[in-house]
Amino acid sequence: MAPFIILIVTFFILRIIGVIGISYFDGWENSLRSAVALMFLFTATAHWGKRRPDLIKMVPPNVPKPGLMVTITGILEIIGAIGLLIPFTSNISSIGLALLLIIMFPANIFASRKGITIAGKPTTPLFLRTILQIIFLTAVIMAG
Repeated sequence: MAPFIILIVTFFILRIIGVIGISYFDGWENSLRSAVALMFLFTATAHWGKRRPDLIKMVPPNVPKPGLMVTITGILEIIGAIGLLIPFTSNISSIGLALLLIIMFPANIFASRKGITIAGKPTTPLFLRTILQIIFLTAVIMAG
């Protein structure tokens, strides 16, 4: 839920900043692009922090080397977030992040079904997680 809050709050703060005079954030596109980038930078931090063991547990058993997969997806989130902020690469970064969200979704399904916790808290229920995933995909696509 924290990534969703970061996405929404950051977007509205940046839009307000745009309205009061910072021209870069005057349109919704740059505000959304920056908010999505910040959300992915936030989620990437879990790939190396104290939540890392929980993320590794989320990886379905048929995926080889779960620790490596968590590291790779974290790196891809960082690269994608930075790429969104560069006009020349924003479209390809948007596509890459959308694909990453789709590829990682089975881990969320697995975690929900197995009752895996993250930092001692239960994962988001599958129905709500699916709604959030659709919101994240929409935001990522619109940001590109």
